[in-house]
Amino acid sequence: MPPEGKMAKISKSDLVRLQKTLKTDAAIGKKYGISRQAVHQLRQKYGLGYNHAKHRDRNRKITSLYKRNVTGIKIAGEMDLSVSQVYRILAGMK
Repeated sequence: MPPEGKMAKISKSDLVRLQKTLKTDAAIGKKYGISRQAVHQLRQKYGLGYNHAKHRDRNRKITSLYKRNVTGIKIAGEMDLSVSQVYRILAGMK
């Protein structure tokens, strides 16, 4: 972890590798002691997109759970999302 007030030094190649292994900006940020937003800004700085497959897989799982009558609240808890985000994803999958 970087010292207080210092930004973690993550190279473009490190970030690409981390995206493949840790998948999310939040997980990468947690590993380096920085925010999810800071990782997002690094991706933008380096011209890297987000992990589309991660979102596609997550959205399919949410839809599958919902079709099995799992409530949005339970899905949100299981997927570590807000309830409103779950319902936005479901609305977008129709």
